[in-house]
Amino acid sequence: MEDYIRLKDIPSKWGLKKGDRVFISSDITKLGEVCFQHGDKFKPNDLLDGIIEAIGPTGTILLPTYNWGFCHGETFDYNKTKGKTGSLGIVALKREDFKRTQHPIYSFAVWGKDQEYLCGLQNKSSFGEDSPFGYMNRCHVTNIIIDVPLGHSFTYLHYLEQINENELDIHYRYHKDFTSLYRDKDGNEEMRTYSMFVRYLDLEEVPPREKELRKRLLDSGTMTCIDVNGIEFKKVDMSASIPALIEHIKTGPYYGKMYNLKS
Repeated sequence: MEDYIRLKDIPSKWGLKKGDRVFISSDITKLGEVCFQHGDKFKPNDLLDGIIEAIGPTGTILLPTYNWGFCHGETFDYNKTKGKTGSLGIVALKREDFKRTQHPIYSFAVWGKDQEYLCGLQNKSSFGEDSPFGYMNRCHVTNIIIDVPLGHSFTYLHYLEQINENELDIHYRYHKDFTSLYRDKDGNEEMRTYSMFVRYLDLEEVPPREKELRKRLLDSGTMTCIDVNGIEFKKVDMSASIPALIEHIKTGPYYGKMYNLKS
């Protein structure tokens, strides 16, 4: 293993360019452990600053701050509802230079050039073409995955299932509305309805097809794996990976079957 790389310098090893748009999926636990082992202070903001330095002011960063409480009737508070998808998004939302998108289920902490556009989106559907996932496709966003299995981090697959619903005859998911109290950034409250392309609950859960998805992305040349400090960082060209991901969907255990199950 090469010499220890400090947290702020790690993004320089990812091969990012100025102006890149980057979606970060992360579990930073091991990053903290490595810092501790080398007598270094663990400051997640250093990692964010390193990404900003790598892509510059013309770039854009998205971090997931998803929370599914709205689906269970909980109030979504734009300013206070914490994300459930990693601590890096929570750290980002405490900074003044990051802002949050508005969807109460699939929201993102955003920095950079496209922040105003993304935080102004009014998408009702979680995975629609007018959502941040559609932006990721249109704007050729790079997904950096930090120590998280693909099967637990690649929500982009659900976007592809939804926008190709008819073409692919997706019958194991359906559009479901969720209504609950929404408190916006100014503290105004109202009942709102948002939707998600959900899987039928009666379908038997299957393990994530981690090895299969990994092989498809590597074989297609749309994912590279970068080792820094003994931690694997995956780098995925999201738009270019679509043909491989479509094939992955077509070989899924539910694909091609008709369902009429309980929601």
